[in-house]
Amino acid sequence: MRRWALPLLLGLILAVAGYIVAMMQFPSVLMGFATTRISKAAGYNALYAAPMATDKARAIVRPSPDLAYSSCPFDLSNGPVLVDVEPVPAPYWSLSVFDHRTDVAFVRNNLDASNQPIRIAIARDGQPVPDGMQAVRVSGNTGIALIRILVQDGSQFPAIDAARQKSSCKPLS
Repeated sequence: MRRWALPLLLGLILAVAGYIVAMMQFPSVLMGFATTRISKAAGYNALYAAPMATDKARAIVRPSPDLAYSSCPFDLSNGPVLVDVEPVPAPYWSLSVFDHRTDVAFVRNNLDASNQPIRIAIARDGQPVPDGMQAVRVSGNTGIALIRILVQDGSQFPAIDAARQKSSCKPLS
């Protein structure tokens, strides 16, 4: 039994180390796939207003059929990204910003914003943002800004869609 103790111990140590490394890297890998997939629609640092979700939609895992999604996969390599969200005629809408590890960096909904526009600058530490803009600091260069809008009745979607088209996501420079 003693001659198997060292190989078993070494195997256990390698298994634990592999598990820890995998769990630490999984969020970054997952977000990398998500940003790449979502960026195919409009590119990085641009807002894409997706059509209403159907049972076939899978750009976002299990999208809610009563939410309209607009997404901006961002890349801060060349500087901050400005996100302007205009109010929409819906009972609920929100802006969430996720960093490269899927961590939530910012969330605000229409109630928090008193149905006023939300204007933020997504930036890394050390990147300057314009005066008067709320800075949302993230780790890493990439992530996703996601706007979700509740569409209670499909007949309301054209007005909601026209209003959400006024929102934007663009590089600072």
